[in-house]
Amino acid sequence: MKNRILIVDDSFYMRTMLKNMLTDAGYEVVGEAANGQQALEMTSATNPDLITLDVILPDNTGLDVLKGIRQVNPTVKVVMCSAVGQEIIVNEALESGASAYIVKPFSEEKVLEIVGSALQNSEETGA
Repeated sequence: MKNRILIVDDSFYMRTMLKNMLTDAGYEVVGEAANGQQALEMTSATNPDLITLDVILPDNTGLDVLKGIRQVNPTVKVVMCSAVGQEIIVNEALESGASAYIVKPFSEEKVLEIVGSALQNSEETGA
C-alpha cells in the first residue's frame, strides 16, 4: 500500500513541486492545503501517513497548526518545511512533535530522503 501524504503550503508553486516529486517517487498525495484551517480539516478527512507542513501560513504559524494536527492525529508524521533563517521555529516544532524538517529551497533528493526516513521510522516503531 502506498504511503499517503498531505501537503500544506500557502504557495501553489511549492505544493505542485512537492506533489510532483512525491507522486513520481510512488507516494499517494491525498490532498493539498493552502492554510492551517484547511490542513486541520484535511488531516481529519484524509488520515495521511505523513504531512509536509510549511512553517509560515497565512492564517497561522506552522507550529500552531502542528499542535492542532497532533490533537486530530497524534501519530501522523510531520515534516516541517522552512526557509533559511527560521531555525528557532523549526527547533520548537521538533520539540513539539515534528519528525523532521526540510529547508527551502530544497532538492528532490533531500525531500525524498527525509520523507522516506520519517515514514520508515514510523513503520519500525509501529506508529
